[in-house]
Amino acid sequence: MTVEASMPMAAPDRLAKNSVGLAHIVFFVVAAAAPLTAVVGASPAAFAFGNGAGVPGAFVLAGLLYLVFSVGFTAMARHVGGAGAFYTYIAQGIGKPAGVGGALMALVTYSAVQIAVYALFGVFMAGAVAPLGLDLAWWVWAFAALAVVHVCGQRNIAFSGAILGVCMIAEIAVLLLLDLGILFSGSAPEGIGLSAFAPSSVFAPGLGVALVFVVGSFIGFEATAIFGEEAENPERTIPRATYVAVLLIMVFYAFSTWAIVQFYGPSKVQETAAAGLETFYFAASDAVLGPWSSQVMNVLLITSLFACVLSFHNTLNRYFFALGREGIAPKGLGSVHAKHGSPFVAGMLQSALAAVILAAFVLGGADPYAVVFSWMSALAVIGILAVQALVSIAVILFFRRNASGHGILTTTVAPAVAFFGLAGALLLVVSNLPLLSGSDSLVVAAFPYLIALVGLLGAAFAMQIARTRPELYAALGKAFE
Repeated sequence: MTVEASMPMAAPDRLAKNSVGLAHIVFFVVAAAAPLTAVVGASPAAFAFGNGAGVPGAFVLAGLLYLVFSVGFTAMARHVGGAGAFYTYIAQGIGKPAGVGGALMALVTYSAVQIAVYALFGVFMAGAVAPLGLDLAWWVWAFAALAVVHVCGQRNIAFSGAILGVCMIAEIAVLLLLDLGILFSGSAPEGIGLSAFAPSSVFAPGLGVALVFVVGSFIGFEATAIFGEEAENPERTIPRATYVAVLLIMVFYAFSTWAIVQFYGPSKVQETAAAGLETFYFAASDAVLGPWSSQVMNVLLITSLFACVLSFHNTLNRYFFALGREGIAPKGLGSVHAKHGSPFVAGMLQSALAAVILAAFVLGGADPYAVVFSWMSALAVIGILAVQALVSIAVILFFRRNASGHGILTTTVAPAVAFFGLAGALLLVVSNLPLLSGSDSLVVAAFPYLIALVGLLGAAFAMQIARTRPELYAALGKAFE
């Protein structure tokens, strides 16, 4: 019997319940974080421009920040459910105008991530198949990926979860082989040590720059809450999935970057990364495992990017679905597929918008890496930090108005610490925006103002609804209860 055959028929405006368990949700989160892409693609820049040998410790710091954030986040998940995730949290914590503003900020953020990954997928895929005689432009492969992702997103959520699980296990496996190979092959010129986690290494000059790249590697763990309506026993599954996912990402990233520090040596790792960002991990893999490993790693980079974009596609679908069911967007977006229990109309709109944005970049002649990927990634990091900071405030305000069995550490202290940490990270990102985006363009410099403007426009739209459709306004943020 297939997964889908065993699923109950979905209600017309409700996502299929009990579709995903703990493992599926963790797969979505870790796939969105794209371990191979983050380690091989992002960490070399953190080594080169940041705190050098202290990068593994920076991953631990970022992971601890998100574990603290998760304390209040998961506590509120027990009281607020549904596919709206951050939107619902902010609406019921800070207020409905802030909730709508946060929802639009999240839509911009995840759309930016998705476009960035489609472009990078196109670049890697074109490079991989060109030697085989199939020389096609990057955008051909980007649109092909979009079509496959759309088909997967129309199916039951467990279908996507299974694909993500296979991709995630494969990319983690090849990195673990490299990590263990370094440790057991005697490939550590300065010996095996833990200096990468020493305060003198972690808090060395450049930590702020390293955190710009490191924090971006955690984008996507909101997926734990956004699939709450489809989760088995969500009151227990969502908190567990959140902690498991954040811990898995933190430990794996810290371990992998620590292993590469051992390979090059703490005193040489920064200059080596600066001398060759693209070859930083591949050279180590060739030396430790052999040339075959680099070829496998190249293939898995492509599957990693596919898994990442599939995860964000499903997340975006559920945001559009949430806004449609709330009545903020056209009601049709809140429709559910009768067989698969998926937000298929929202998926159609989301895929169409992604195609239009990609087409605009292609027609404008934008470089897929230097412009599409780099700029959209920078916009996404700014947006997600801003939304997460709002959620931290929402948690505090929600529990001040609603009695719960949680202590003050859970309802106030942890979210307050998370807010200041996220706000600090946001300031670091904004102050290092040219480095993160690879551009000093005025367009890139305007990204923080763009995110703020989107939030304000969303709040203004909500207040207009309050004046013109008070009955709809009164129900905002409650469609998921």
